[in-house]
Amino acid sequence: MSRHRSSATPLALLFGALIVYASLYPFSGWRVPGVPLLAFVVAPWSHWWTWFDLVANLIGYMPLGALVFGALVRTGTPPPRAVLPALLVGAGLSFTMEFLQNFLPNRVASNVDLGLNASGALLGALLGSVVHSRGGVERWQVARDRWFIGRSAGGIALLLLWPLGLLFPLPVPLAVGQVLVRVQAGIAALVQGTPVAPWFESWLDAELERTALSPGGEFSLIALGLLAPCLVAFVVARPGWRRLVLVLGAAALGGLATTLSTALNFGPQHALAWSTPQALAALGFGAALAALLSVLPRRAAAGLGLIVLTALVLFVAQAPSDPYFSESLQAWEQGRFIRFHGAARWVGWLWPYAAIAYLLARLGAREEG
Repeated sequence: MSRHRSSATPLALLFGALIVYASLYPFSGWRVPGVPLLAFVVAPWSHWWTWFDLVANLIGYMPLGALVFGALVRTGTPPPRAVLPALLVGAGLSFTMEFLQNFLPNRVASNVDLGLNASGALLGALLGSVVHSRGGVERWQVARDRWFIGRSAGGIALLLLWPLGLLFPLPVPLAVGQVLVRVQAGIAALVQGTPVAPWFESWLDAELERTALSPGGEFSLIALGLLAPCLVAFVVARPGWRRLVLVLGAAALGGLATTLSTALNFGPQHALAWSTPQALAALGFGAALAALLSVLPRRAAAGLGLIVLTALVLFVAQAPSDPYFSESLQAWEQGRFIRFHGAARWVGWLWPYAAIAYLLARLGAREEG
């Protein structure tokens, strides 16, 4: 079987990293346990469990198994031989996470979780095998070649991750990338009590000094939030009507992800609370502008994308946190969303910066047809 550059490979690596984050968060309180480190392997069934935990542990590892299977198949491994490595990767990662949870006071190592995680990885690999046996991989390759240029795996991975970042509570719809102020506050707290602390005192007050965005600022932020993934898509998509379809898809996907996020945060009855006339107008303006820019050559789209992404992160850094936004963050960090917390938060925070790095790399790459 021929080898292909696959978006499954970076997605599998990223998903594995997010599992590590979600399993070990908040990375504090490490201590030596008072029980044998492998006691959890033969421990009896715990009385403290919920159906949500069981389903989450099973489903949580299915994408990893499917992605590892897909990455192996796409690099030339025969499908029957790709199932076992996918299972071993999932089981090995789960065992490592359960072992390390021995050292965290707020985590409990569990053989039930280990079994469910390994089963989820196996189910994901088997699902990938079924899809492959029915010609799904070949059809995907044909569709990918028709819609995207060669060496587009990184761009496709970014586009697939973008809606995931929208599920974490955002101060403004589509306003991913609100990490700069948090990094500044973290650095300022880290250097407190040192001779250089006065240089960073203003960073500690950055959150308090931010004022509410003007209607125009919020409008611009939403439009930029949609325009950014569209320009990334133009860098890897073939020209013509396909780019217009991707613009419409991005607008629809952004609206659906924001609706789901609002429903998760405030309840299904408030799912459409975000869709104010101004927000919808900004979404429509961003889509219309992206449609006009869809004729740009790929290098021009990459250059403009860098400008748009830079403006996006600068605008987002000025967006204040209202009480409802803070309450949403607390609910995610302390409630059931903790299992999904790492994936959505880190994707939402880092997506613009990963996109900037990708576009810079594409500017220096050779043009492809």
